[in-house]
Amino acid sequence: MYISVRDRPARDGDGRSARQRVAGTVVLLGIVSLLTDISSESVNAILPIYITSVLGMSALSYGFVDGIYQGVSALVRIAGGWWADRSDRPKPVAVLGYGLSMLSRIALLPAHGLASITSVITVDRLGKGLRTAPRDALISSASAPESLGRAFGTHRAMDTFGALVGPLMAFWILILLPANYHAIFVTSFGFAVLGVAVLLLFVPDLRPRRSLAPAESAVTTSLANTVDTSVVESSPSRPTLRLLLDPKLGRLCMAAGILGLVTIGDGFLYLQLSERDSLATKFFPLLYVGTNFAYLALAIPLGHLSDKIGRKRVFLGGNVALLAAYGAAGGPIDGAAMTVVCLLLLGTYYAATDGVLAAIAGQSVPLEVRASGIATAQTVVALARFGSSLCFGLLWTTLGRTEALTITSVAFVVVFPVSFWLLRSASAAQPASITSDKEESGR
Repeated sequence: MYISVRDRPARDGDGRSARQRVAGTVVLLGIVSLLTDISSESVNAILPIYITSVLGMSALSYGFVDGIYQGVSALVRIAGGWWADRSDRPKPVAVLGYGLSMLSRIALLPAHGLASITSVITVDRLGKGLRTAPRDALISSASAPESLGRAFGTHRAMDTFGALVGPLMAFWILILLPANYHAIFVTSFGFAVLGVAVLLLFVPDLRPRRSLAPAESAVTTSLANTVDTSVVESSPSRPTLRLLLDPKLGRLCMAAGILGLVTIGDGFLYLQLSERDSLATKFFPLLYVGTNFAYLALAIPLGHLSDKIGRKRVFLGGNVALLAAYGAAGGPIDGAAMTVVCLLLLGTYYAATDGVLAAIAGQSVPLEVRASGIATAQTVVALARFGSSLCFGLLWTTLGRTEALTITSVAFVVVFPVSFWLLRSASAAQPASITSDKEESGR
């Protein structure tokens, strides 16, 4: 693989060299995400133990905060995607989102109660909601459709390298400055500033509807003369909500949302591991490192695999890995080895689902509403995980950690076949575009 500095999808020769390229825009966005994730994950790595042990809040209180962390971005995620589509300017929307998250880092310093912590997390997640779909739309616009899995995998790998460094940084800060959580918050703010600076200064301001390669327009015109025009992607125009009413996107959202309802937040799994394994308690921030290491190692290979065998297959396989992680965390076998297995399975889940879901959603709708389509799928997942975190926190508080994990695992087994059927039926639905039809054929 080598890096191309093109802002448009590469399409040359038989397309083989184009599929091997990762656009420079994707790499720059990866650097932005790397720096931002160092910032966010250094805080996220200590947040569960900071809230429950340092601030003395209950598991239910943490469940509420974790639910906010998982789900509040849904409030603006579709708005961010729609704003990017309507203006045809994804970058300024992404800058605003990254900026809000940057400011939330320093705001953690005076926050000590549930209300203040919740407010800061809300601002951070609102920023996350605004920036995600425009950023992913930029990745899609800069990449060839047949290599979207590789492009998103590369971006997520760089993003996850930052998520790997962040907890390590938090761990060493606490080693050097025991119990000095404020030092983590200040350092986190510094990395967030660097991420925003790279985005502002170096990432090109792509205009997705205006930057289609001439070759794509020619191919579309040729296809229009030989196939039913109802399945040919229309020429770029002002987006309308009608374009989001596609059965493929609807079934994808239903499948991902159902699975999101039985997805346990990472913090809860780590608290579960720390209850069983004294080593996990001692090195709590490093639990995030294990997960992110697996994510980093597998993001590009699984993204490439999704381009080869089908993105929905890889997405479902990632959810099977998540169920196995539940078994490792709550099963009868404990100890350091089982903790490592759980972290590796959790990292596999993220590598197989995060960027892959964005790639599927982006190819399930026309170009005009690509950011909105990605945002819609991500919003459904975020809302589902918000509800899941609240329910799991309540189950943990009322029934106990083992019972809560068992109930959620059983529910996962029940809903998985439903999600499998929805994704299969989505493949058979009328495609939104020639691109998405090609992506789904034979898969």
